[in-house]
Amino acid sequence: MQQIKVEELRDCIGTLRAGDRIYLTGTVYTARDAAHKRIMALMEEGKPLPFPLEDAVIFYSGATPAPEGRAIGSCGPTTSCRMDPFTPLLYDKGVCATIGKGERSQEVTDAIVRNKAVYLCALGGAGALAAQRVTACDVIAFEDLGCEAVKRLCFREFPLTVGIDCQGNTVFQQTKE
Repeated sequence: MQQIKVEELRDCIGTLRAGDRIYLTGTVYTARDAAHKRIMALMEEGKPLPFPLEDAVIFYSGATPAPEGRAIGSCGPTTSCRMDPFTPLLYDKGVCATIGKGERSQEVTDAIVRNKAVYLCALGGAGALAAQRVTACDVIAFEDLGCEAVKRLCFREFPLTVGIDCQGNTVFQQTKE
């Protein structure tokens, strides 16, 4: 499996193909439905966002509070299609990758291709295992949303599969064929 640092991801995207497995290390941001709605509202109002979108990686996860001695509780992926109404604009504004589980809409795939970005899939149902690859967690916005607050996570060799590559190829189509 290829090891990639978040800050180098944009430069690697052109070499990644649907189905490739990688380990990702670096800073990512969590955001689910409620946080996406608030981020969109901030954008419409021209207000500052909780994190810079340029080359950002967004993980669709509602990470739970950390037990003693851990950086985070369970942090499995959320079904990505729930964020599809918001995702094309985020890619257009500079996001280089999203992480979740499941298929994406054609509009999201088109935005991935248009922006030379990538969609990464995390193993669903293994949130406790995924949490072992998170070394730090800080709530950075919308604390009132609880588990759905926007968090800054530091990944260490977080295992992922390329779900949609920058050419529009998908593991989902490969599986169907």
